[in-house]
Amino acid sequence: MQLGMIGLGRMGANMARRLMRNGHQVVAYDRSADAVKQLASEGAKGAASIAEMIAAMPKPRHIWIMVPAGGPTESTVEELGNKLEAGDTIIDGGNSYFKDDIRRAKALAAKKISYVDAGTSGGVYGLERGYCMMIGGDKDVVQRLDPIFKTLAPGRGTVERTPGREKVPGTAEDGYLHCGPVGSGHFVKMVHNGIEYGIMQALAEGFDIMKGAGNPTVAEEHRMNLPVADIAEVWRRGSVLSSWLVDLTAKSLVADPKLDKFEGSVQDSGEGRWTVMAAIEEAVSADVIAASLFTRFRSRQDHSFAEKLLSAMRFQFGGHVERPAGG
Repeated sequence: MQLGMIGLGRMGANMARRLMRNGHQVVAYDRSADAVKQLASEGAKGAASIAEMIAAMPKPRHIWIMVPAGGPTESTVEELGNKLEAGDTIIDGGNSYFKDDIRRAKALAAKKISYVDAGTSGGVYGLERGYCMMIGGDKDVVQRLDPIFKTLAPGRGTVERTPGREKVPGTAEDGYLHCGPVGSGHFVKMVHNGIEYGIMQALAEGFDIMKGAGNPTVAEEHRMNLPVADIAEVWRRGSVLSSWLVDLTAKSLVADPKLDKFEGSVQDSGEGRWTVMAAIEEAVSADVIAASLFTRFRSRQDHSFAEKLLSAMRFQFGGHVERPAGG
């Protein structure tokens, strides 16, 4: 299947590579000519502009957007909407706000252009591990794109099957799911990231407590200098807490035990805020997610070991480079 890919950053380029490795054709565009040139050298068809990309693709076209949420995605969708034709499809794989998806889909529907929102998780490891995808859109359109989603997804791999799952049809076990109508994919990804905020915060606070057990403020008889890097490692193996985030925590602490590389100014990319907003609209209590979001705000004034570890985890799974406070 042929797919246009707009945005060849940390995730977009590797998604294109994963598709090409598995027999799909990719037409690639990015504002960086060097990024396009690099992917073209690996087998993609490079395009110097969105117009050139569209002209190079047979109908119906399927174009995946992998650019930052907000203004960059908005302007890209608008340009595509003005240049594509009836029957074409736009897939937004970034972290857009689900209400924006619904608005965009309505505007594009008037031109008979389909819109699919694909919440994508996998970060910088997705090329090898695959990408977990939460998809919203018209059932027929999503089904037509199934070869793309199936290739990008992790597949069942070695993950133990949930008991009874063999009786349940669908693609969830393969790592991708059609969640419902337009907006539902990014809604589910929004909540996923809100939960991620809470889990990361709990891990960071726990390690901060263990590191602080050696502080002079602790009574001498209770004071202990704990090997936090080794604790992260042992928790990876058989612990109830074992998870990819614990794996990344262990990796961070081995590479930089004092986390000197990180100041601890922790950014938020929007999804945590939107999750809290959705909770307010639904009158649902979300204490942990809200508290973790507010802690990120506070981290930009002063920085604890916990916040350095949050920055380290974000760098490990997503390649997010810490920005200076106020930046």
